[in-house]
Amino acid sequence: MKQLRGRVAAITGAGSGIGRALATELAGRGTHLALSDIDEAGLAETVGRCEGHGVKVTSQRLDVADRAAVEAWAEQVVADHGKVNLVFNNAGVALGATVEGESYDDFHWLMDINFWGVVHGTKAFLPHLKASGEGHVVNISSVFGLVSIPAQSAYNAAKFAVRGFTDSLRMELEIEGAPVSATTIHPGGIKTNIARRARMDPSMADVGGAADATPDEFDKIAMTTPEKAARQIITAVERDRRRALIGPDAKVFDVVSRLPAGLYQRALIAGAKRRR
Repeated sequence: MKQLRGRVAAITGAGSGIGRALATELAGRGTHLALSDIDEAGLAETVGRCEGHGVKVTSQRLDVADRAAVEAWAEQVVADHGKVNLVFNNAGVALGATVEGESYDDFHWLMDINFWGVVHGTKAFLPHLKASGEGHVVNISSVFGLVSIPAQSAYNAAKFAVRGFTDSLRMELEIEGAPVSATTIHPGGIKTNIARRARMDPSMADVGGAADATPDEFDKIAMTTPEKAARQIITAVERDRRRALIGPDAKVFDVVSRLPAGLYQRALIAGAKRRR
């Protein structure tokens, strides 16, 4: 999709971080917006930042884990805007815990948002994207959808699943000759609120993790701003890329993912043992 002006984009997780940055960047490019987030205050702030660009902006409080709510929102977006051309399935949460230590409730919480939220958004909007005659599905995975690390089993599982799901969708759309495409996004460390809202289990300490690590410590190692990430994501859509690596650290993870598994895993194990 080379022309974004006059198109309609639906964005989940638009109340902060990458979602907010995508919204403001697209508004500046003349794209009409349908925004959602479970955080109503953050969502309202994003709406305020997007107004004044001569585009229509609608918003909806939304829990992406709720399939019926996502389906209803997709219908409302089309009712409000007349069409929808892009969906950015961006909403996500984080969880740090070992496989043994994490609770089933926490595992379901993360999967319901990070994986099922993507599935709900994709399936709810896909028929409308096809009906528009020109559409694009943008699903946010992670560098942890390329490489697994200790204490991130649930997050890894969700992000690898998003990658596989979206790759399969992309191939199906090409086989059909559909007027819709799909891109998987693999961000590295982005300065967002995800670390501030993460659930951190004490079991992380068993594998060298720091359950009491502060969000400010995460920000120090996050290499990319949400605004820069948003621009790179939009470029990937414009160039119809299958996958996009966001940030310099994402490129490093991509290289590591191509190494023999035992090689990088042994390095991670050795580092974790030193930190225990």
